[in-house]
Amino acid sequence: MGEFFDKRLEEYEEHQLNCIESAREFYKYTAKCLPMHSGCRVIDLGCGTGLELDEYFPLNPSAKVTGIDLASGMLNRLREKHSDKKLTLTLGSYFDVPFGIEQFDAAVSVESLHHFTADEKRPLYQKLQKSLKTDGYFILTDYFSLSDEEEVFHRKELLCLKAEQDIKDNELYHYDTPLTVHHEIECLLSAGFSSVEILNHWGATYTIKAIR
Repeated sequence: MGEFFDKRLEEYEEHQLNCIESAREFYKYTAKCLPMHSGCRVIDLGCGTGLELDEYFPLNPSAKVTGIDLASGMLNRLREKHSDKKLTLTLGSYFDVPFGIEQFDAAVSVESLHHFTADEKRPLYQKLQKSLKTDGYFILTDYFSLSDEEEVFHRKELLCLKAEQDIKDNELYHYDTPLTVHHEIECLLSAGFSSVEILNHWGATYTIKAIR
């Protein structure tokens, strides 16, 4: 999947901001939901080129951000844009990279986690919950299926595409399979987050806050 995004690096930001409905609004909104105190630590799952961080660093230039992404080109672009900021960038899958225990004031992910099932996400969310400090929280901005039927349809389509191309079940393949908002919230709660609330939404895109 990293190769998929690196091939689209040059047009990635323009596509995200101009082709996704309300993107300019939800990137700004997401940034405003993150901690504002000096020196706070934030982990960004699937950070890409850091469109949410473009909005966040002007609000909190002293924030220490750990970004994880599968695409090396994306991480290089992020590093170039914010070379003066306290960035720790890791090339890899957020499913595999260790986060540590009680390390972060907040976590964020924007338009990245809609590729995975609840069963795939739950261990990730358990790891993420443990990595947050006592009063930490997770801000998730992503788009979701509008019905159970839509969620099931996307999952079946992915399995068919992988079967047709002889791609193994455990191999990542870029095809969107968003959960419903209800199932996403259930997944976060089952992973150990104490409470989850919807903060805002733009059509099928929602910002959700999960408190450790």
